[in-house]
Amino acid sequence: MQQEIRRGQVRQPRSDGERNRSTLIDAAKRRFAEQGASVALEQIARDAGVGIGTLYRHFPTRDALVEAVYRQEVDALVNAASELAENATPVDALRTWLILFIDFLETKQGIGSVLDTLIGGSEPLYSGTPAQLSPPIDRLVERANTSGGIRLDITPLDLLRAIAGVATIRPGAGWRDQAIGLVDLVLGGAREAR
Repeated sequence: MQQEIRRGQVRQPRSDGERNRSTLIDAAKRRFAEQGASVALEQIARDAGVGIGTLYRHFPTRDALVEAVYRQEVDALVNAASELAENATPVDALRTWLILFIDFLETKQGIGSVLDTLIGGSEPLYSGTPAQLSPPIDRLVERANTSGGIRLDITPLDLLRAIAGVATIRPGAGWRDQAIGLVDLVLGGAREAR
């Protein structure tokens, strides 16, 4: 028997619908990284094991799917901060999160050509990211500073900008290792500065 939805109430998504949505985003992320903007949405639907109608029910436009991939990456990074704060020492939590940030940058580069196809450009999508990442990095740095493990005297967002700079310059195939080296250099210096 179907339940009545009263005015003002929001229907909870079905679990299979949420699973399909998540699977579609994961398939799109992989295909966008492999094939860029040329990938057909039908291929993404096949990879996810659903029909094209299911894809369009969740993502009525290609832009909606591209944005969902990016937003999922940002949300995963934000959520990881809380989990790390609960399960790791303050300095280890900060270092692990910064490496996850590097992974986020790598994904962003992998799907960059697709993000550039967004109607209206990618800037509206990117513009909210610093505000989303600021609370988790602020919390992790404050926790590490308070613990006495480090003394980091730069603003947390400046730390992210420095890491992003290494990724943007992309001095070659080893940029990821160089970015991790920068994280270790900064944290090592912050340990000595205590």
